[in-house]
Amino acid sequence: MSNRPLLIAALNRLVLPMTALLGGCATLGRLSFQEPDVRLEAIHITGLGLLGGTLDLVFDAYNPNDYRIRSTRLEVGIDLEGRHFGDALLERPLDLSPGNHSRVVVPLRFEWAGVGAGAKALLTRQAVGYGLTGRVILDTPLGDKTATLRGSGNVPLTKLLK
Repeated sequence: MSNRPLLIAALNRLVLPMTALLGGCATLGRLSFQEPDVRLEAIHITGLGLLGGTLDLVFDAYNPNDYRIRSTRLEVGIDLEGRHFGDALLERPLDLSPGNHSRVVVPLRFEWAGVGAGAKALLTRQAVGYGLTGRVILDTPLGDKTATLRGSGNVPLTKLLK
């Protein structure tokens, strides 16, 4: 009896999984990572108290990649009129669909001590200048990636109050 059919069957059992594995690696090799475009769209005041208040930073996040990415952590610091105003941390996962925009709301607590320059700008210009810096940690098919957040501009009074 020849062992040839057994040898061929054993090779087939090895070759098919290896071919599938190499095909999957080739697909991953064609993937590339582009940082999502994250822009601050609005700042909404959500609560005021004796010591300070809360607000929501509303971002538009665009995923330019051909695959879904998921954030595991978002950290952002915001300055108003050139003075540090507060820091926000969002540790709940965000799902960013491929080629789509997502609305991301990040809550932030502040104290009245940091509001002076912003209040003056609101009274004189009816707008407040902001600067933000931060980072978002993303889970992608290519492994964990970190994207940098930066932005600046002016938010008119009408966008501060809902």
